[in-house]
Amino acid sequence: MRLWPRPTLARRVLGALGMAFVLVWCMLLAYEYVLLGQETGQETGVHKIGAALSVALLELDSPEQVRAAVVTTATWLNRVRRDAGQLPGELVFELRDRQGRVLYASAPGPDAGGAGEAFWIYQHDAPGWSLRIAEPKAARGATLGALGAGLLPYLLIALPCVVLPLWIAVHQGLRPLRMLAGRVAARPRDDLSPIGIDPGYRELRPLVAALDELLARLRSKAQRERAFIEDAAHELRTPMAVISTQAHVMARAADPAERQQAQAHLKLAIARASHLSGQLLELATLDEMAPATRELVDVAGCVRQLLAQQMKRALARRMELSLEAPDRLEWPVDVAAFHSIVINLLENSLRYVPPGGCVQVGLRRDGAHLLLWIADDGPGIAPDQRQHIFERFYRGRGHDTPGSGLGLAIVRQACARLGGEVRLVDGLAGKGCGFEVRLLAVTA
Repeated sequence: MRLWPRPTLARRVLGALGMAFVLVWCMLLAYEYVLLGQETGQETGVHKIGAALSVALLELDSPEQVRAAVVTTATWLNRVRRDAGQLPGELVFELRDRQGRVLYASAPGPDAGGAGEAFWIYQHDAPGWSLRIAEPKAARGATLGALGAGLLPYLLIALPCVVLPLWIAVHQGLRPLRMLAGRVAARPRDDLSPIGIDPGYRELRPLVAALDELLARLRSKAQRERAFIEDAAHELRTPMAVISTQAHVMARAADPAERQQAQAHLKLAIARASHLSGQLLELATLDEMAPATRELVDVAGCVRQLLAQQMKRALARRMELSLEAPDRLEWPVDVAAFHSIVINLLENSLRYVPPGGCVQVGLRRDGAHLLLWIADDGPGIAPDQRQHIFERFYRGRGHDTPGSGLGLAIVRQACARLGGEVRLVDGLAGKGCGFEVRLLAVTA
């Protein structure tokens, strides 16, 4: 059970709007507080009242009239302050005659309790009297509270006027996204065709384009897998048929020579099926989308070891197999993928180069790349076939050498797994063909 509701875009927008209103309220409150401080620093309210009252009192003739006017003004102003309920305390009026005698005092003076610093003081000395008015200073918290309470009604009035149009805009703006989600959810499970919807909003078009691109990649992958399965079944059908036929011949043959010949054909068919199954498994492993696991290894030593494993086969066919590489060259690679590249390129050359031919292998650092090349002086590849040589199960014409047509496809897939590329180059002495592999250095 979730303690909080799942977040939505509408809630986030409305929450951000609420935070914006709070921030505006705080900024206005700070502005009003600073403005009030500037105004009170120049001339406070008690100074304005005192100045106006002093001018009016100068028009009066007798002290009794002055006293009556001060009493009336004090009573009226303090009642107004009490009714408003926003200003702290009451105004304190004190009127003295020429001899300093108190004619009127509305309350004890501000200095009676030693708290004169908590009042604003106005004083005017006329020829016949002296007027003194004290106004209590409001505490900072009370001032902020009064200012904030005064601003709050305006913000509350403005809030629904902003929230309602914004909510309508968000709700209507998300409608194409809901339509897109509904269109995707209603599609059949195996439908990988483009979505085919125009969201109407420029911001949503990259999302639709990204989904269409993803569906296109999935369609391409599904088609490759389907073609791969069909081609694999077709290629395995031949050795399986040979195995079945030769096993039937062995079971029924009475002649030992015939049985021995059937056994030899059976072994060849089994070897071919085993080799093809191994290549299919290798290609499927390299086709996985998991990232390559790189480690820093001596790739020069790896190539020497792999060449040594093929030396017996080269000697049996009287072929020259050479290596041009530094004594040691460390490079971050996926070892399995790197081995697949070297082994399949070597087997490709050793299979198609006639006896007595030459195969050269090279390895070196080329700036930020690792450069591996294998060249031979064999029959080469016809120009019209070169664009297809890296396709699965493609075997060139003009030769009868057995093979599955997967070796170069494995090389290309292994290079892609390592973030590199393979391309066809010229062979040796103007004959044959070569393959150049470039792998970019990536930290393990």
